[in-house]
Amino acid sequence: MEYKFLGRTGLRVSPLCLGTMNFGPLTNEEDSYAIMDKALDMGINFFDTANVYGWKTGEGVTEQIVGRWWAQGGGRREKVVIATKVYGSMDKDEWPNTSKLSALNIKRACEASLKRLQTDYIDLYQFHHVDRDTPWDEIWQAMEQLVREGKILYAGSSNFAGWHIVKANEAAKRRNYLGLVSEQSLYNLADRMVELEVIPACEDYGLGVIPWSPLAGGLLGGVLQKIEEGRRANENMQKRIDKNRPQIEAYENFCKEMGEKPADVALAWLLHNPVVTAPIIGPRTMDQLTGSERALEITFTDEQLKKLDEIWPGPGGAAPEAYAW
Repeated sequence: MEYKFLGRTGLRVSPLCLGTMNFGPLTNEEDSYAIMDKALDMGINFFDTANVYGWKTGEGVTEQIVGRWWAQGGGRREKVVIATKVYGSMDKDEWPNTSKLSALNIKRACEASLKRLQTDYIDLYQFHHVDRDTPWDEIWQAMEQLVREGKILYAGSSNFAGWHIVKANEAAKRRNYLGLVSEQSLYNLADRMVELEVIPACEDYGLGVIPWSPLAGGLLGGVLQKIEEGRRANENMQKRIDKNRPQIEAYENFCKEMGEKPADVALAWLLHNPVVTAPIIGPRTMDQLTGSERALEITFTDEQLKKLDEIWPGPGGAAPEAYAW
């Protein structure tokens, strides 16, 4: 495993990030433990979760599963760079100040995550969404306090627009604070809108990009072949397949010519971008985890990259050139 620096920091993480969203709702606790153990065996040291993951099956159940796995010892906590998130409400009654990024909610949410995770500190504390109602001086003051208390080390964002990243880091700069070091965005071959402004902003400010849904919810994972083998697609996926069938057929044929699995090609394409630190893989099973390792070995010729752009065209590059001329 060749580790990468997370953005402009000195923190080294694996080029694949283990997403834990399925732990609890779709993957039972015993299997979740086995997947996390195997991830460490593979050299994956970067795990991603969120306070709201699994909340429908119990308060913060996914963080609790990770915490109980760590509690087994064996250096598990020490080996893992954990990223979790704050923003979404954990209160079914939607009581005031139980969501978003007020200083009060940041403090309470962080302490609750620490308790569920059974750890003293969070390596990367991410804003799950932008809060348009809370000033950045308040947000950064709260985060600085958590750093002073040793409860968090780095701050990251998720689902931010390019100008949100700029605004956040300029506010941090005025406070002599490190600011955002990563952005977790929807990014894959089929969803490339972030290439307009988010990725250029991340590159300029030194944020590592952590793509979520790197397989476009399964669209890039050999979905046509799976249907031929008798596995049904859900209604939403079937609509996407119907809408994008010519592209999917061309893509799966391209992967077949390469002699590679579509899922591996999709991950490798993301890793080809130097701004990308680590796509988030969210395995439900052990096979889905171990199968992703091949993506680290795939390289592309210029001709192959051009062909992928033809199949899955992006917005045309960075703004404003992409749309202005």
